[in-house]
Amino acid sequence: MPMDAGAIEGMIRTALPDAVVEITDLAGDGDHYAARVVSEAFRGLPRVRQHQMVYAALGGRMGGELHALQLTTEVPA
Repeated sequence: MPMDAGAIEGMIRTALPDAVVEITDLAGDGDHYAARVVSEAFRGLPRVRQHQMVYAALGGRMGGELHALQLTTEVPA
């Protein structure tokens, strides 16, 4: 069953309360999303660790409910 974009955003914001989260449904099917996540929590961390934090926020749904996520992480300017 596909995930709702709002659910994805909510899970990320719960784990990273300061985050600015933008979710785009890439294929219109609820299975292929792009996410842009901007959070101070990423400052000083390598990109791999930033992505791991977002995946952890999704609670193991990657590859199951959430088929694909194109992820961009950033620190605030």
